[in-house]
Amino acid sequence: MNWQNAIKDYQMYLKIERGLSKNTIDSYSRDLEKLCLFLDENEINISPIAIDGIIVKQFIYDIAKKVNPRSQARIISGLRSFFDYLVFEDYRETNPTDLVETPKIGRKLPDTLSQDEIDALIAAIDLSHSQGERNRTILETIYSCGLRVSEAISLKISDLFFEEGFIRVLGKGNKERYVPIHTDAQKYVLIYEKEIRSYIKPKKGFEDTLFLNRRGKGLTRQMIFMILKDLAFKIDLKKKISPHTLRHSFATHLLQNGADLRAIQQMLGHESITTTEVYVHVDKTYLKDVVETFHPRK
Repeated sequence: MNWQNAIKDYQMYLKIERGLSKNTIDSYSRDLEKLCLFLDENEINISPIAIDGIIVKQFIYDIAKKVNPRSQARIISGLRSFFDYLVFEDYRETNPTDLVETPKIGRKLPDTLSQDEIDALIAAIDLSHSQGERNRTILETIYSCGLRVSEAISLKISDLFFEEGFIRVLGKGNKERYVPIHTDAQKYVLIYEKEIRSYIKPKKGFEDTLFLNRRGKGLTRQMIFMILKDLAFKIDLKKKISPHTLRHSFATHLLQNGADLRAIQQMLGHESITTTEVYVHVDKTYLKDVVETFHPRK
């Protein structure tokens, strides 16, 4: 088995057996391509079945000179998953990454925006054209529901259950969840549907897609990123933000206002409460204020 065939089979496994998204599969594939490039550059002719821990360690040592510890840990994790697959399929007896140490990294707290900063971003949208109405709607929806950007751009009209006050979200691993949507966001979606989207002729395959570009196709992650970047520039926001910042802000603001961590976990679509617990550490000033205000020995 050569590298090309092994990676192709692994990609199919990730897609069909594990139900991972294209973005996640692409990320795993890029890590394997880095390993293949290292082997080529060093004229190491060895198959994925025969490669050993010594060569993998050499690759990791080389990578460590080029990327930060967090990226290094992600690459090691990707390689470990690939070789676990080969062991599972009986192509190998052992995983060559078993003796590779993952660099210790601190947990990076997500960046968040204040409510005033989010209001300022939304207010900076130019509503004099149809794209402005659409942009306001998708940003309000991401913040209102705590969506990943991939979930927002994948929303279907058939996913809207406004009478019940929910939307259906297709999350990681193609897992469905139902998330409450704020009445303000509902209002903007209905306005967008009636006044903007109804005048766009969807391309084939996008008939049910909620958010469309002018050509009738779905939006991309990059488009949403650029929309936010332009708005941040408009209001002179110094923070480095992305669509995920709105999701982080959603969770942080709910926690600040007394929401239960388990409820936030369900709305975010986290499998483990451990993932959600990062938000407990985000606003340490707020938590300090809680203790000082409510502790009996204040």
